[in-house]
Amino acid sequence: MRKQKQKMKVGIKGWLAELGKTLLYDGAVVLLWVICKLLFRFRVYGRRNIPKDGAILIARHRSYWDVPLIGVALGFRKVHFVARKTLIKENLIFGFFVKLYAIPIDRENFKPSDFRRILQAIQGRKLVGIFPEGTTKGAPFPRTGVVRFAERTGQAILPVNIVPYGPYPPDYPFRFPKVEVRFGRPFTLEELEQALPRGLPREERYRRLSLMLMERIDAVGRG
Repeated sequence: MRKQKQKMKVGIKGWLAELGKTLLYDGAVVLLWVICKLLFRFRVYGRRNIPKDGAILIARHRSYWDVPLIGVALGFRKVHFVARKTLIKENLIFGFFVKLYAIPIDRENFKPSDFRRILQAIQGRKLVGIFPEGTTKGAPFPRTGVVRFAERTGQAILPVNIVPYGPYPPDYPFRFPKVEVRFGRPFTLEELEQALPRGLPREERYRRLSLMLMERIDAVGRG
């Protein structure tokens, strides 16, 4: 009897904790919607393309504003971004939300445990956000993580294109561009592979697929 009561208490506490996280997330979305609307006059296109059953969300990473802009564009649909764990200590407010809602990893020393956490989130049919470039500073080649996760899980990939009309990142403190957030049609890795020649070495295949992912992001909303 005691064990049953203890389980009930644990279950109620867990439910209340999740409810609190959801309410906090939704409240942050409302507040950020007002801020983004005022600063960026942002508009959202292609919401109908967002899968209901989870996906690997990908976008270019050019500014710290990428995360709130995409989060607000998704509305109350919760997204779990993969983020470097050092952000938790660098900024108290931003770090608080990283700790609660993101998937923090050691980007400089990526461990099997980091890989498993991301994999479990994707397999749990969550909407997991990954920036293939891995940094706002721009990388000559995107990392191959998205390809590897899509290959392991078979999960759909959702491309998102942040289209600024003006300086982006913003030219602080007064020049903020008008921004459009565009959600593209989800696709699978198998669909992407149809354009590749057969017999490529594994690493070359991963590299080409990763470059093709970036092309898919840039193509969202064109034509």
